[in-house]
Amino acid sequence: MSTEEYLKDITEIKDMMSKSSRFFSLSGLSGIMAGIYALIGAAVAYYLVSISGRAYLILDGQIFRYILLDLIVVALLSVITAIILSMRKAKKNDETLWTGASRRLLIAFLIPLVTGGIYIMIKIFTHHYGLTGSLMLIFYGLALVNASKYTIGNVKYLGYIEIALGLICAVFPGYGFWFWVLGFGVMHIIYGSLIYFKHDR
Repeated sequence: MSTEEYLKDITEIKDMMSKSSRFFSLSGLSGIMAGIYALIGAAVAYYLVSISGRAYLILDGQIFRYILLDLIVVALLSVITAIILSMRKAKKNDETLWTGASRRLLIAFLIPLVTGGIYIMIKIFTHHYGLTGSLMLIFYGLALVNASKYTIGNVKYLGYIEIALGLICAVFPGYGFWFWVLGFGVMHIIYGSLIYFKHDR
């Protein structure tokens, strides 16, 4: 066997191992869409608070319930879009969407995210919601970093940025809304665009 053939075989083995351990069908376009959904959701929430006549929310108030519904719709749209676009990308690349790598990715992502979600709900229902925006960013960032070892490595950098924004937001809690817009809206659009032009096209 020549050196050239040997190197080719090594490269093919390396690619097979990488595909079996990492999930590459994440779509950059889904990140862009998630950012757009977040910006639209933030605009709706801002409008609801502005027409309420208050600069704050009451936990058992109707505006709070509308904003909670707004957040749920944004999250559902983002998840559904990510699944549809990832399925399309996997089909295009002749890959299977539901593999061992994608299962490990999902578990690694959900553990910090669900933990954070439960913790945030506990804080809200005990009337400690001053740092809600900060906690959302931090736990989401931790989820991205934790899941990054099972997908495109660049995901961890978005996670680091989300964590940093969450920590800065904790120092300036009065600007939590704007940090949320920056983290979940603007950063998703920037990151999704980078992934789209680097990997998807």
